[in-house]
Amino acid sequence: MNSDVAVLCRGLRKVYDPTGRARAKTAPVVAVDGLDLAIQQGECFGLLGPNGAGKTTTVEILEGLLPPTAGVVQLLGLTWTEHELRLRERIGVALQETLLPDKLSVEEVLDLFRSFYARPRPVEALLGEVQLEEKRKAWVSKLSGGQRQRLAVACALAGEPDILFLDEPTTGLDPQSRRQLWDLIAAFRARGGTVLLTTHYMEEAERLCDRVAIIDHGRIIQEGSPRALIAGLGAENVIEFELESGAIDEASLCGLASVTGARLLASTGTGSWSLTVSEPHRALPALVALLQGRGLALARLGTRHATLEDVFVSLTGRQLRDE
Repeated sequence: MNSDVAVLCRGLRKVYDPTGRARAKTAPVVAVDGLDLAIQQGECFGLLGPNGAGKTTTVEILEGLLPPTAGVVQLLGLTWTEHELRLRERIGVALQETLLPDKLSVEEVLDLFRSFYARPRPVEALLGEVQLEEKRKAWVSKLSGGQRQRLAVACALAGEPDILFLDEPTTGLDPQSRRQLWDLIAAFRARGGTVLLTTHYMEEAERLCDRVAIIDHGRIIQEGSPRALIAGLGAENVIEFELESGAIDEASLCGLASVTGARLLASTGTGSWSLTVSEPHRALPALVALLQGRGLALARLGTRHATLEDVFVSLTGRQLRDE
């Protein structure tokens, strides 16, 4: 293994094979299907995909919580089968929702997690990093959602890990709490740490991640830096519009100046469209002229920058975030 690689998996596969009387009626479920991944030390790597894509299963295998059906997994050159205790000292894990004892104080929770490691970080350092100094004597039950999640990250950092696993850590948090966690991740990376992050938030992935892998049906369907993946669309801007009535065809839209792709968002009689464009100042006048020439009126028109959400929809035809 390259000494610069923090996380490596090759041919990773996880199949849930039903047993018992239901076996004859239920086919095996392939959660991860031959996944290859290499994350460099000091890198923040994001796994993106809808619910059920295999993100959490992949992370749980990498964390040593699930055995793979097949494939090779190495963290820092070590394997779970041969070096479990050593790896437990070198990784930190923060889940989407960590259930901590309600009747313990913040300080007591940190002392509990520090006891799991041979060389834990001082309580004061952890409290300062997650900005919970004033809450050190407060019960967990009295913390806000953002404070609880910062405490969970502090627990993950208690052993000064080399690799930090974060499974949708900001889901359900308000914007201020989300940005506080982003600052924690940035501080960890500044100390040389490696981060593997799963998220549904495209702004989060684009801001934090050096590279991302888009997963669907247990496979990586695209991988690269956020900027490179968005550039792969052929345009970095999006025009979205909705007609008051009537319809327009895809071929006409794709024939407009600087339009590289057109996608129907809804077919409810009026229709909402998304156009990827390279030069909005050329595409907008052309679009307006086309619609006016056909006697079609706009109900809504807007422009924005392309995101990783657009990349995923372009690749799969589905939304990245399942509602």
